[in-house]
Amino acid sequence: MTYAQVGVIGAGTMGAGIAFVCARQGHNVLLLDMNEAVLKKAQSYVASILAKDVSKGKITERQKEEIYERISPISDMQKLYGCDMVIEAVPERLELKKSIFSSLANICREDTLLLTNTSSISITEIAGGIKSPERIIGFHFFNPAPVMPLIEVIRGKKSSDENVEKAYQFAENLGKVPVLVNDTPGFIVNRVARPYYNEALRITGDQVASIEQIDTIMKKAGGFKMGPFELQDMIGIDINFATTESVYTNFFHEGRFKPSRIQQRMVQAGSLGRKSGEGFYEYSE
Repeated sequence: MTYAQVGVIGAGTMGAGIAFVCARQGHNVLLLDMNEAVLKKAQSYVASILAKDVSKGKITERQKEEIYERISPISDMQKLYGCDMVIEAVPERLELKKSIFSSLANICREDTLLLTNTSSISITEIAGGIKSPERIIGFHFFNPAPVMPLIEVIRGKKSSDENVEKAYQFAENLGKVPVLVNDTPGFIVNRVARPYYNEALRITGDQVASIEQIDTIMKKAGGFKMGPFELQDMIGIDINFATTESVYTNFFHEGRFKPSRIQQRMVQAGSLGRKSGEGFYEYSE
């Protein structure tokens, strides 16, 4: 199953990774972002992944060029009109996502599948009031998208069985492992993961142990590949904080999901992790 045209909205780290995953599987991709600098950075990101794959013998030089050429950067949403499916990967803001899907519902064909990469926002709420809500499905990749195998395929209240099945099959086509989820705050992974981050933040806030100690313990004794602070830095502390806020709000302020002031202050300071050069750890270029 190869779609003639796949649109990806948002050329940040996640959007660029999703575009690469689709192009790697033979799909032609229109990568949309209004920021020219972000688009160029996304192209550099894809080029760096491909160069590493060539150096490791995973692909040939010709395959590298073919994959790279399948991704076309654009800045005009109207150009997505011919897409078979569109994947939205913009920041976790409900009104922004609703605005995008409202536009897509008018721009795209009636049979175009509309997927949102949200990590925690209700699919039902995103689709609420949008024309043809049956084709809006949650399609949650994990960071880094080219590497992480899981995709949560989330059914909204009005998502049709046919479109959910199409999304599930597309995830398999991308070489991923899809898991079908009903629409619930945080879905599966981010709901389960909240205590991993929140308790680690409480422990360091109570000065029981240092950030480095907590990460080391969780890796050595817990068997995790990354400690909770390393993982927050990789994901983006702003994204992690927004997800916690969303889960907390949608569970009617249930105490176990309460966000941390430590994260809030770091977001306010612009210390967002790897992407900003500093977070719980410092990173050099």
